[in-house]
Amino acid sequence: MLIGIATDHGGFGLKEELVARIRAAGHEVVDFGAHTLDPDDDYPDFVVPLGQAVVAGQVDRGVAICGSGVGASVCVNKVKGVRACLIHDHFSAKQGVEDDHMNILCMGGRTVGPEVAWDLVQTFLAAQFSQAPRHLRRLGKVASLESGER
Repeated sequence: MLIGIATDHGGFGLKEELVARIRAAGHEVVDFGAHTLDPDDDYPDFVVPLGQAVVAGQVDRGVAICGSGVGASVCVNKVKGVRACLIHDHFSAKQGVEDDHMNILCMGGRTVGPEVAWDLVQTFLAAQFSQAPRHLRRLGKVASLESGER
């Protein structure tokens, strides 16, 4: 699987650790930055290109990190076609993909430790969208909101 990952300074250390673990697990990684620790950088500069790459099919799934994960989640969800969520628990990392076709996992570099983050990433990457009719119906309603039909 080809995984995109992006962060600002708030998640820089966690991103570096996750990149190594994702590669060691046999996945390819596209690192959208930050590439250096800069306390003045801004998460939109990194998570928006990640979101665009996920929607364009240039990467299979994405991981977006900032200090709390909230800003990254709010921002990347502005990219049409992104279904991102701030995740802190194993159940939601799995269910978010299975039921809601979540394509970007958001986390806080200051709120989730590396072991929990790795569990969430592994769970997110292993999960598959169920394609159940009720979930397809709900995603259709979400898509209509994005297109301005609702």
